[in-house]
Amino acid sequence: MIKVSDIAKNKVIELMTEDGYNSTSDYVRVGVKSGGCSGLSYDLKFDKEQAEGDKVFEDNGIKIIVDKKSFLYLIGTTLEYSGGLNGTGFVFNNPNASRTCGCGESFSL
Repeated sequence: MIKVSDIAKNKVIELMTEDGYNSTSDYVRVGVKSGGCSGLSYDLKFDKEQAEGDKVFEDNGIKIIVDKKSFLYLIGTTLEYSGGLNGTGFVFNNPNASRTCGCGESFSL
């Protein structure tokens, strides 16, 4: 399960609308890929369709899809949005990460 904070929800709806997606029927695709200064990095984009093997969740009115490989890395993660002095953007609060980089965009287990 991936949770979505209220602030992240509002930003997702805003960005989906700007990009021509419908936040009530389309998805936020969250994944993990190799790379980043800590070994793994997060990938976030919008999608209109599920792929075979995707896990589907809904939290706080946002539909999320995660590919099977990324799911194990993301269990229990909360998607947040930060507009603070350290930068603006989505932040992944991942309880599975043993180390994260300073920018919060990559992690290791």
